Amino acid sequence: MKKKINNKLGRNFNRKRQEDKITTEKRSSVMSKVRSRGTKFEKDFIEQLKKQVRNKFHVNVKEIRGKPDIVFKRKRICVFLDSNFWHGWQYPRWKHLLKDDFWRKKIEKNRARDRKTTRYLRRNGWAVVRIWEHEIKGIPSKSIEKIKNALRD
Repeated sequence: MKKKINNKLGRNFNRKRQEDKITTEKRSSVMSKVRSRGTKFEKDFIEQLKKQVRNKFHVNVKEIRGKPDIVFKRKRICVFLDSNFWHGWQYPRWKHLLKDDFWRKKIEKNRARDRKTTRYLRRNGWAVVRIWEHEIKGIPSKSIEKIKNALRD
């Protein structure tokens, strides 16, 4: 009888960590191609958002702390599209699977920076909406509805 896996992504967080199956050089090459912005899930989501929201927004605004993925300047709303791995969705459940301390420190610093950025922006009059990658990939209309609600408030 198979053990039921109880999480949205269907991942088994109880398994033991395994050694990497590819060389360090190949892993380095693969990771160097991972981008921080302009990812497929971001592009697809922004395209859908343009069709459903009339308000003008900007993408990847460098002048605002944290470089939000989507900014509604007039309404002072920042939207961050957080990837599950890099921003540590359910991180405590799977951190034991990470190969070494480098990745644990990296993700923990990302999570701390996200909390600090959110606090800073809210203290300075911005509304902050954070949307996880799995939410966008699952039912994007719910994520768009979150943004519409923020625009109404």
